[in-house]
Amino acid sequence: MRAFLPLSTNDQYRGSPGAAWFLAFYGVLWIVPGMIHSFMPDGGAGVIAGLDLSHNPTLIFGLFAWAGATQIAHGIVTLVVAMRYRALVPLFLFVSFIERLLLSWSGWIKHAPISGHHPPEHYASLVSLPVILLFLWLSLQRSRLTEPEISA
Repeated sequence: MRAFLPLSTNDQYRGSPGAAWFLAFYGVLWIVPGMIHSFMPDGGAGVIAGLDLSHNPTLIFGLFAWAGATQIAHGIVTLVVAMRYRALVPLFLFVSFIERLLLSWSGWIKHAPISGHHPPEHYASLVSLPVILLFLWLSLQRSRLTEPEISA
């Protein structure tokens, strides 16, 4: 098992424990839509995102299933980092921030829907940006809970 999961790095993490717990929550938030995209009959394309499925629904379902598979994998790795490899929490929060920034730019500016209708994920990306930034900042701050007591 050690070859599969090396020793934990949690003792090397000096940031806020809350940032690590947020990252665990964020990992779960990856897995849930991933399961929807992977296992719902339409991948959530019509029922949740409200897409017009009259043109090439097989392609749309396939793309949603592909996205769902990557979301599940991403969520699992994010959970593992939050629970076992906390030294990587700042890196994962930074990558998550960059990802949400790019998703927001794509969904709202570069590839904004012609109809004006935005799926829930477009709103979630905007809302998550300042939240992730806050927890990234907290993950980079030295936590009083993780620093050894210094006697005068």
